[in-house]
Amino acid sequence: MNKFKVISDFTPQGDQPKAIQNLKNGVTNGLDYQTLMGITGSGKSATIAWLIEELQMPSLVLAPNKALAAQLANEFKQFFPENRVEYFVSYYDYYQPEAYVPRTDTFIEKDSNINEEIDRLRHSATSALLLRKDVIVVSSVSCIYGLGSPQEYKNKIIPLFKGEEFELDQLLEELIRQQYVRNDLVVTRGTFRLKGDTLDIFPVYEETIFRVEYFGDTIENILRIDPVTGEILEKLTELAILPASHYVTSEDVMNNALNQIEKDMNKQIKKFEKQDKLLEAQRIKQRTMFDLEMLRELGVCSGIENYSRYFDGRKPGDPPYTLLDFFQEEFLMVVDESHIAIPQIRGQFAGDKSRKTTLVDYGFRLPAALDNRPLKFEEWQGKIKNTVLVSATPGKWENANSSNFVEQIIRPTGLIDPNIIIRPTENQIEDLLKEIKQVIDKGNRVLVTTLTKKNE
Repeated sequence: MNKFKVISDFTPQGDQPKAIQNLKNGVTNGLDYQTLMGITGSGKSATIAWLIEELQMPSLVLAPNKALAAQLANEFKQFFPENRVEYFVSYYDYYQPEAYVPRTDTFIEKDSNINEEIDRLRHSATSALLLRKDVIVVSSVSCIYGLGSPQEYKNKIIPLFKGEEFELDQLLEELIRQQYVRNDLVVTRGTFRLKGDTLDIFPVYEETIFRVEYFGDTIENILRIDPVTGEILEKLTELAILPASHYVTSEDVMNNALNQIEKDMNKQIKKFEKQDKLLEAQRIKQRTMFDLEMLRELGVCSGIENYSRYFDGRKPGDPPYTLLDFFQEEFLMVVDESHIAIPQIRGQFAGDKSRKTTLVDYGFRLPAALDNRPLKFEEWQGKIKNTVLVSATPGKWENANSSNFVEQIIRPTGLIDPNIIIRPTENQIEDLLKEIKQVIDKGNRVLVTTLTKKNE
């Protein structure tokens, strides 16, 4: 395992050394929640980076939106160039969830546009967590939404070793089971190409192609190839290929799931017929039978996540597997801008349940769809400890639950807040123009922010 190592031209300054030690002691002493308070520019992100280096723990950093998560991921990549820093957010550029409006009898089909690069980064994050320990994942609230079982995902890893026997036909079958698609013309993410004894595999979580060269049934070479130029980037002695989907299962699990889906469908049909809801009974039968056929033939179907409970082996009401379950050991949880993120985590479950309950009641989905959901707030709490809440303005929840408050006031850069001058409103436009002219005359530019208030 590579150790977490911060590489920076800077060292902890001001309040940072004391804050790092204080937070480290809190984790060592088993405190579940600590709060790091600090003004903007006090170096809270750098403090967290040095804390990770001190603790040597895999870390999950939760940010309240994609933009902030991307900013934090870039910062941590600069701090930890020798370690894996991953970015895990929702992969939808556009997402219209499946919904039904009873008042107008309007069904809205699920419509979405998946960002392929973000999808690759999500797979990169989960694969890194299963293959390495020196991993920092920066995530949005997407980390509390359901994923496939990490154990099933891990069980599907295909290990390849240079010089060992592994029949080519067997490898091709394994790749297809992992939901890779054969394309002998163009290799794109999630596909493979076979030409003679040379097999090119383009994993969904990589930016490069892996070339496996055979001599008979023996793996002669394993190469990392640039997908555009075909240049050999690296020669490998071993390789682990992970599934092309987070929802990948064994044949036995698939058969058991299909049987259970069919039983629950028949149960729901009888329930609707008993309530004299014949339209709903017909609807759930037609929609579920179509999905079952797709699952039998292709192994996937549209909205497969609504059947995740069957594939995961969960009971009704059990929490879903999420990114948190892909951490293989104790990890550090960091909630950035916690005064925004905590209410966000708390509010996800109720909104999701309300929409899906309507779909179930009107025969668009089986009750199992309710178990394809984000974690409840209490379930999230049950999966984490070693939590550092980071905020300049902690909310009620942080104040009520944190056992240790650490404050950073000094800015390591030495920058101070600018002077604020309050002037009368009389002749304010002329005064503003005069100030702007003085700045422009010095060759600088001006940004003016205004607030318009209407007097009642």
